[in-house]
Amino acid sequence: MTQLTVAPAQTSAQTSAPERPAVPAQAPAARAATPGGRTARTRRYLMCPPTHFDVVYSINPWMDPGKPVDGALARLQWEGLLRAFQALGHRVELIEPLPGYPDMVFAANGATVIGGKVLSARFRHAERAAEGPAYLEWFRARGYETREAVHVNEGEGDYLAAGRYLLAGTGFRTDVRSHREAERFFGLPVAGLRLVDPRFYHLDTALAVLDDELIMYYPGAFSRESQGVLRVLYPDAIIATEADAEAFGLNAVSDGRHVLMPPAATHLMDELRERGFEPIGVELSELLKSGGSAKCCTLELRGGPR
Repeated sequence: MTQLTVAPAQTSAQTSAPERPAVPAQAPAARAATPGGRTARTRRYLMCPPTHFDVVYSINPWMDPGKPVDGALARLQWEGLLRAFQALGHRVELIEPLPGYPDMVFAANGATVIGGKVLSARFRHAERAAEGPAYLEWFRARGYETREAVHVNEGEGDYLAAGRYLLAGTGFRTDVRSHREAERFFGLPVAGLRLVDPRFYHLDTALAVLDDELIMYYPGAFSRESQGVLRVLYPDAIIATEADAEAFGLNAVSDGRHVLMPPAATHLMDELRERGFEPIGVELSELLKSGGSAKCCTLELRGGPR
């Protein structure tokens, strides 16, 4: 595959290797923004109950251990997301949370699953280190083909499957060297995207995949070079405002028609309706205190044992 490599300046958060966004020689043509015609596809998800959820440390700008967390409300809100998936016909499996790991509820960070193959997560911060092996064991016990990651990566927090490509974040958490590891393991071309705003420390806080050819994203979260990559790859993308991004409207889950997301991202919801999607507001305000929302709670199981 012909690739265009863009080499931006290094940031202090990741200096081990250059960014290597892979861009196809011929980007998809822009599609008309006509309403209707969106097709939902039944999905399989892995979720983790927020049994031990709390904010007891700070590893991103949203986390403040000094602010109280209502654990019972967090559970009710998480169950609302679970019921919404089930009402749409999606299958949800659960992993048992580990005591002492309050962020394990954010299942998206636990691994990346494509074509039944599982690349484990390797967390940057010690506070979450045990989550990667716990998720990996869950997959191994069920017969998935797995690979234990060599380089730091935080699962679908920074890896988003988008049709023929794998969008890969770096800058704050995932080591850019992991992009090559994922590319070889999954056999998909990787488009590396550098995050530059610490509020949006994972790719799934700044960008959401809506279907195989369409995304929505907040340009200000990305380096200038990565913004250019996204414009080439997705010329008809939905552009989020800063207010949308701050409301975690991009931390959304799409089945190709329905988009589950925080209801506070009203502008983004209007944009989605104009493109023929059906946004569904799911309130996860307690989990947002740890810097996560609908997508963070949801790891898609693409292929593999059932």
